[in-house]
Amino acid sequence: MTKIRAAVQADALAIADIYVETWRSTYAGTLPDKVLVNMSVERQVVYWTRAIQQSQEIVLVAEEADGLVTAMGSGGANRDRSSDIAGEVYTLYVHPDHHERGIGERLLAHLFYELMGRSMMSAVIWVLAPNPARFFYEAMGGARTGDRNEELWGTTLKELAYVWTDLSNCLTLGRPGIDRVIV
Repeated sequence: MTKIRAAVQADALAIADIYVETWRSTYAGTLPDKVLVNMSVERQVVYWTRAIQQSQEIVLVAEEADGLVTAMGSGGANRDRSSDIAGEVYTLYVHPDHHERGIGERLLAHLFYELMGRSMMSAVIWVLAPNPARFFYEAMGGARTGDRNEELWGTTLKELAYVWTDLSNCLTLGRPGIDRVIV
């Protein structure tokens, strides 16, 4: 059984590995090869160690019964201060070997629950347009509300915004045929 829990310092390496592996598998052929090759687990460990220590960012992991961390997600206050949307899901990554098992659904629901616990009743996630996860966010009830161009690693990439305006309705994730609470 997969358990969703708050990340601890000992998870930083697993989180970094999931982050790098997911980017490499998702964006191969989309981002320049040198960008993916130069992604560093070591640099990500430093980043995630700091993020876990800071209380303003929510960092969660999905852990299997054997202790293997298979997914990670983070969130907090919306970084776009001009937006009416209070919260933001910063990251949601499931290791490629563990897709299609419902882990992403549960992790997203837990992130929403944590955002609500911090009085953030709405949320946005920005996803690169070539990322097939955009279909996951649509299936989870996210409404595509906009796009923007971002300059990343010398490449202009389109990002899509998916918004949930009332997270209290999302604990069942609002999916047709799914009426169970998954938190």
